Amino acid sequence: MSFFIQLIIVILQYIIMGITKSQIFSEEQNELAKITKVLGHPARIAILNHIATSNACICNDLVDEIGLAQATISQHLKELKSVGIISGTIEGKSICYCINGTKWLEIKNQLNLFFNSIDKNKTIA
Repeated sequence: MSFFIQLIIVILQYIIMGITKSQIFSEEQNELAKITKVLGHPARIAILNHIATSNACICNDLVDEIGLAQATISQHLKELKSVGIISGTIEGKSICYCINGTKWLEIKNQLNLFFNSIDKNKTIA
């Protein structure tokens, strides 16, 4: 078998395994895992803190405020947008970002339900 066919088989097996594994969990579990994965980076937490404390949409000051390169900040913003935590609006040549209040409340509710379900089912030491 050629190398490329073997490579395609390995890639397809990896994709199928990933799909199968995520399908054994509930939609809520998958969604919460996706959100917490996005929140699992300190730069993203810093970005959210900055946006929240500015009480307004912010545009270009994240690079100066956080201290990371523009490309790095852009990647983190993309991840936060992918789960809907922030939204961006175009103003001239800039994109201004705000926390999506509706999604934020949804995430808070999901986390509360998750933690409360554990509290009900187990005595926490």
